[in-house]
Amino acid sequence: MTARIAYPFSAIVGQDEMKLALLIAATDPGIGGVMVFGDRGTGKSTAVRALAALLPPLKAVEGCVYHCDPKGDLAHCDSACTARLAGKARKAIPIPTPVVDLPLGATEDRLVGALDLEAALTRGEKRFEPGLLARAHRGFLYIDEVNLLEDHLVDLLLDVAASGENVVEREGLSVRHPARFVLIGSGNPEEGELRPQLLDRFGLSVEVKTPTTLAERVEVVRRRDAFDRDPKAFAAAWAEADAEVRDRLLAARARVSKIDTPTVVLESASRLCMATQADGLRGELTILRAARAFAALKGAKTLNESHIREIAAMALRHRLRRNPLDEGGSTIRIERAMNDMFAA
Repeated sequence: MTARIAYPFSAIVGQDEMKLALLIAATDPGIGGVMVFGDRGTGKSTAVRALAALLPPLKAVEGCVYHCDPKGDLAHCDSACTARLAGKARKAIPIPTPVVDLPLGATEDRLVGALDLEAALTRGEKRFEPGLLARAHRGFLYIDEVNLLEDHLVDLLLDVAASGENVVEREGLSVRHPARFVLIGSGNPEEGELRPQLLDRFGLSVEVKTPTTLAERVEVVRRRDAFDRDPKAFAAAWAEADAEVRDRLLAARARVSKIDTPTVVLESASRLCMATQADGLRGELTILRAARAFAALKGAKTLNESHIREIAAMALRHRLRRNPLDEGGSTIRIERAMNDMFAA
């Protein structure tokens, strides 16, 4: 069975803010994922799969259900995995970066894992059957219509995404396994909203809209039609552009921890959060990490205020209290605050 060809990341027309947010989150997964609000059919899931496809293959332990890094620790592997690997060399195999979809009807057992009933009933073995969180380890977990997902599942997801570990204590099982992934949520605000305290847990928030110009709409349709007719040829035509994005992303990952952060830039981030009345300190922390990842993508060695300006809206717009007297919305309020702060 041949692998399905993903739509090239570089071939996505427009939606620049969404693409930048995904690249930032992929550069520093610790930012906390991305929430994408917007219309259906605007390329949200396509962009996630395209980004995962352009990343180089991961090195994983053959037979490990968590596709753990062969150079890492296998202590968290479940008993079946450990039994298969016991006394054997850790054979590394290349695997594509995982992209796991969480369906709206998924149960908590399906998400976190549960007792393997077949093994329990037929062989009397108490074994853990990993869930979607295990499959998403070292990759992306994508949730369409996250605003319609049950609140307790969203709570659980955000806790695991923040800790990088899934802990299951049920049915006589006590399992702890790594679950480090980039969480991507999407939704249409008209169909329901996330609770503010949950929305605040996402690192970045972006807005996507249906193209409004004739030329852009035609180009979207033209490229998609070309891809559907001959995916292999279309992907080959965009391979060089995707390779450039891949190289830039990998270079950014290598340099992001080395970006110098002057105190004046930290002060600017805090002043902006105070000016917009953002609750808590997650705003400052997200601005810092996102701006640092953005600077790394740009090849910069030192963080400056221009990097703050580029990512401020996506880091703060979902953290602001609603002002019924201000019809401009969160993005406009952030832009006003930045104009006041950075005015010459």
